[in-house]
Amino acid sequence: MEDATTPMHVGSVLVFGPPSEDSAGQLDFDEIVAIVAERLSSSPRYRQVVRHVPGRIAPPVWVDDTRFDLSYHVRRSALPKPGDRRQLGEFVARVQSRLLDRTRPLWEIYVLEGLEDGGFAIITKAHHALVDGVNARDIGELIVEETPKDDRDGPISSPRLWRPRPAPSDFSLVKDALAEGVRRPRYVVDAVRGGLDEVRTAVGKVGAGLGDMGSALMRASANPAPPSPLNRTIGEARRFVMVDTDLDDYRTIRKQLPRGNFAEDVTTHDVILATITGALRIWMLTRGEPVRSGTTVRALVPVTVEDDDDPSDAKARIDVGLVDLPVGEPSAAMRLHQIAFAMRQQVESGRAVGARRLSNVAAFGAPTMHAVASRAGSAFSRRLFNVSITNVPGPQEPRYVGGAQLRAAYPVMPLAKGQALSIGLTSYNGRVCYGLNADRDSMKDLFVIGEAIPDALEELLEAHRATRTADRGKA
Repeated sequence: MEDATTPMHVGSVLVFGPPSEDSAGQLDFDEIVAIVAERLSSSPRYRQVVRHVPGRIAPPVWVDDTRFDLSYHVRRSALPKPGDRRQLGEFVARVQSRLLDRTRPLWEIYVLEGLEDGGFAIITKAHHALVDGVNARDIGELIVEETPKDDRDGPISSPRLWRPRPAPSDFSLVKDALAEGVRRPRYVVDAVRGGLDEVRTAVGKVGAGLGDMGSALMRASANPAPPSPLNRTIGEARRFVMVDTDLDDYRTIRKQLPRGNFAEDVTTHDVILATITGALRIWMLTRGEPVRSGTTVRALVPVTVEDDDDPSDAKARIDVGLVDLPVGEPSAAMRLHQIAFAMRQQVESGRAVGARRLSNVAAFGAPTMHAVASRAGSAFSRRLFNVSITNVPGPQEPRYVGGAQLRAAYPVMPLAKGQALSIGLTSYNGRVCYGLNADRDSMKDLFVIGEAIPDALEELLEAHRATRTADRGKA
C-alpha cells in the first residue's frame, strides 16, 4: 500500500510543558537521547532493518543494522517565535509526509523546541512494520514514564552495550528460506523456478485466506460508500490539525441520556463518533455540499468483539467496522442514538472484519501475493469507506519525559489511496486529543473541521441538557 503519496507510518505529537526547575527551564536534549537509548535495549527491532531474500522466495527478514546511528533517528529542531499551534501543525505535516528511509531502522523522533509557553514537543514516526497497533509498542510510548525525573531512584541507567550481529549473506538467507520451506517444499521449489502454476495456487490461497474480508468487499461492492468530498486523488503533501476537548463532557452526555430505549448501551466512543459526525456536517454545509436528510459519511472504525475461541487474545477482540455517520440528521441527539444503534449492530451481527483474519493474509509467505492483496484492498478503499476514525484510550494519569509533564498526545494516522482525511484520537489525563491528518490540496479547509469539533460537542451537551430539563418538567 505504500508509495510516495501514501507513506504507511504512524506517528504521534507529544506536547510537554516547560522543563523542570532543576534544568533551569532549559531542555536537556542529551537527557532525552539517553532515555531513548535506554528504552531501545528492550525493543531490539528499533535497531534492525528490513532485508529482502534474493529472488523474493520468502518474506523479508529483520537483521541488525551494522551502521546504527542514534543521532540520525533522534533529531533536534525548533519553531520560530511565537511557536504557536498552527506552526506546530505545519511542522508535523511536513515531517510526517516524508517516507522513512528503507535502508535504516524504520523510525524517527523530532524533539521540537520553541513552543510559545516554554514547552516542547516530541514528534514520532514509526512504520506499520514495527507497530501493529495491538501488541507492539510505539516508540512514543517507550520514552514516556509514569513519574518525573525528580521522583526516580537514581539517574537514568546506562544502556546495555549493544553489538549488532553480523549481517547474513545472500547465501545464508536463501538457505534459511529453503529450510523454512521444508514443510512446503513444492511452494519453495516452484517459487525458485518461477513456476506459474504455483503462483496461481498462491493467489488462490490468498483469496481463500481473505475469508470474511472477501465477503465484506463483495458486500461493499453491492452497497458502496456514498460519494463524498473526502474521497479524492491525493498527493504527497499533508495538513495536520490538533484539537483538544474535555473527556468529562463526553461522560456528561452519557449520564444525561434518559434511561430506557437502550440508553445504557451508549458508550463514550459513540458520543465521540456523534461529535465527529456533527463536525463533518458543519464542514459540509460550510463547503456548500448537498446535505439532505439521508446523507451519510461511511467511516471505518475499530470495534471490540469477544472471540469465542480465545477470549484472552487481545488481538482477536479488535475488529474493523463500517458505520454510516448520519451527517444529514439535523438533531444532535438523534445522531447519537442512530450511531449507538449502528455500533451495537456491528458487534451483534459479527459482520466486521476481524484483525486476526486480516493478519492471516500475510501468513502465506509470498511477498508478491501479499503486495497484490494489499493493493487490492487499497483499490477497494474508495468504495469501502469515506474516512477512517481510530480511537485509542490512553492513560488517565500524567506521564513525563525527564522532568517535563506530558500535556497532550495527538495521533497521526496514515492516509490510504483515495482517502483525503484520517482522524485519530486518544484520551489522556482527562482530555480527548484529536489529530486530523489530511491531503494538503484537497483539504485546504481542514481547520473548519478542527473548529467544528468543539462546537459539535457543545451541541450534543445542549441537546441532552434540554432533554433532561424537559423530562424533569414532565415529572
